[in-house]
Amino acid sequence: TLDTPWHPRTMDSLDMAQCVNGGIEPLASGALTTPIIVATGIIGIVFSIFLLRQVASVLLDVTSAPGATRTADSAEQNTKLVELYRAITVGASAFLNAEYKLCALFVAVVSVGITLLISWATKDPATGEWAWTSGLISALSFFVGAVTSMVSGFIGMRVAVFSNARCTVGACDPSKGWTRSFNTAFRAGGVMGFSLTGIAILALYILLAILRTAFPDSDEGYKQLMDVVAGFGLGGSSIAMFGRVGGGIYTKAADVGADLAGKVVENLPEDDPHNPGTIADNVGDNVGDVAGMGSDLFGSFGEASCAALLVGASSPMIVAAGWGALMFPLALSGVGILVCMATSFVATDLMPVRDEKGIESALKMQLLVSTLLMTPCVYALAVTLLPAATCGMCVGGFVVGGVCSSPLKAFFCVGFGLWGGCVIGFVTEYYTSFSYTPVQEVANACRTGAATNIIYGLALGYKSAIVPVFVVAFIVFGAHSLAGFYGISLAALGMLATLATCLSIDVYGPVCDNAGGIAEMCELHPSVREKTDALDAAGNTTAAIGKGFAIGSACLVGLALFGAFVTRLNDTGAKVTVDLLDPLTFAGLLVGSMLPYWFSAMTMKSVGKAANEMVIEIKRQFDANPNLLIPNHPDRPDYDRCIKISTDASLREMIAPGALVMFAPIVAGVVFGTKSVTGLLAGGIASGVQMAVSASNTGGAWDNAKKYIGKGGLNDLIARVEPDVVNELGDVKQKKSQIYKAAVTGDTVGDPLKDTSGPALNI
Repeated sequence: TLDTPWHPRTMDSLDMAQCVNGGIEPLASGALTTPIIVATGIIGIVFSIFLLRQVASVLLDVTSAPGATRTADSAEQNTKLVELYRAITVGASAFLNAEYKLCALFVAVVSVGITLLISWATKDPATGEWAWTSGLISALSFFVGAVTSMVSGFIGMRVAVFSNARCTVGACDPSKGWTRSFNTAFRAGGVMGFSLTGIAILALYILLAILRTAFPDSDEGYKQLMDVVAGFGLGGSSIAMFGRVGGGIYTKAADVGADLAGKVVENLPEDDPHNPGTIADNVGDNVGDVAGMGSDLFGSFGEASCAALLVGASSPMIVAAGWGALMFPLALSGVGILVCMATSFVATDLMPVRDEKGIESALKMQLLVSTLLMTPCVYALAVTLLPAATCGMCVGGFVVGGVCSSPLKAFFCVGFGLWGGCVIGFVTEYYTSFSYTPVQEVANACRTGAATNIIYGLALGYKSAIVPVFVVAFIVFGAHSLAGFYGISLAALGMLATLATCLSIDVYGPVCDNAGGIAEMCELHPSVREKTDALDAAGNTTAAIGKGFAIGSACLVGLALFGAFVTRLNDTGAKVTVDLLDPLTFAGLLVGSMLPYWFSAMTMKSVGKAANEMVIEIKRQFDANPNLLIPNHPDRPDYDRCIKISTDASLREMIAPGALVMFAPIVAGVVFGTKSVTGLLAGGIASGVQMAVSASNTGGAWDNAKKYIGKGGLNDLIARVEPDVVNELGDVKQKKSQIYKAAVTGDTVGDPLKDTSGPALNI
């Protein structure tokens, strides 16, 4: 057939027989791969330590800014600051420790199951002897992936709680408050971003290097190696599932409960220290939005890398080009660390934030600059490490998965993912930032109540999925046309190539959110809260951008793993095709399309049940101690009781959704066979990506619509339709208006969508 983008030329059996490996000799440039991967991984970890030292240089003292004077009020504020900092740290650590104990039990049980199942499934057909080596090594890979994922989440949580109060202190600087607070939060995100990517690359490469010695240095040996290493991605994603679901239930149970009982019913300000749920709410930002996101994106990285390695190992030409060509996916991620490191200085040093308008532009610049710098690096790696030979009618390239590809085509595959992720990020920003029309329309809809606010928000979410889905569809079509399923896995890695930058701007948001809560509870000057609120509003947008990257890459990763599954089945002699007209396949497709709805129902109901308990407890404390409703009263609530409610509920409720996702394909495969599994996976991918995007963006838009009204965006309208909230000086108390209360209701409804169900769907 013709070799065109619409009809990629596949290699027939005669072509393949004539040129098993195209006469390729191991490339000399492959010797560079190991130093690149190891060096960039170490550099990422070292740079994260450098950033951590810069964050630590900010003292926990609200008068630490140059020229500031210490007063009795500032001494009391410092005392409260340290108390809150410690309370949030203790609460987050307690939850994560409890969650990881359950995860450790899960990992132990599943490791045994993997050992038994794989040993049985790959047994010698002649003797019936179980393949214990393959089973044990697969379990080891799963264990290493799971532990690395837990380490990633733990580092993120510790960094976030270490930095939140320091971001508050930075905002206290009257002259450089914008710069100091932004840099503190952004560098805190960088600590997680660079440490996670460095650790992930080193862990996977060291695992590969060690296990390589257990298999023969041949085509079949490399296939077997990549088969067992695929457990690394599974381990990372398993922990990500619990982190996203458990952390999401925790944070939104506290957030929704505190909002309903405090803001909506009793008219307390957000993060008022008299609200019993406010500490649990701030703890939740760290365990859900930081630890959960870290494990989530680590899982995507692990699965994308394993898929690319597995499909690449099926190509005799890539194998013949040597270890360096096989490790091209990891070298790609390693160079991404260097690019992100250079890009980070643009936001903190070359173009620092000096006012509110500079926040979003600084964060957008990170996406754009990192993508621009990464593009030529991808080209250089592709032409250096990948083979370019002649195999039958495939000239100047290599054959992978029966498709004629080349280094240039591989570059385009990575580029599709790289720039596609950038486009998804900017589209997400457009639909979730209050600087643009969509969120402003949602805010205006609050004029007629919460119902119209919710209608507009849902419509925004559905509409926001259109462009990202078209982008992902284009990436899938283009990448598969150029390099088959290898191209799709490279596109997924391209979307994650700037992972350190993506994590930096994502973790930035929860740190700023915590900083604002601490400023409110310490009763700092209103200008401090204004800065942190502006930083947090941008943080909501960056969180949505991060989720967009995670969802888009997860879709590509899922398809790449699907392709790897089919590729390996075909390698074993089982000619597998996905035929949608087959009744078993189509039935699986329908069930797979339904699973995201079932999963979302379970997670949202879990948030509702936990929030119910939280509301009842908060109301009980208000009834037991009416002084909590008196402004500036020294009495404080029992924060620990609310933290315990969120912790217990999240650990209890995260099991069922996780079990649904993990056992559905196993049951389908065991009972109905591989045809039903292929349909199930295809349906889940197609349905889940759209639900995840719309849910995440709907919640983000409702949150920022509330912030838009809270910062005065609708003051003229409020003064006209609700004159009773305008004081004698002409100041509009917008947070006492019915319009603002309608926005709070929308934000509350959106919380489980954007922070629990939506993000967890992509796993």
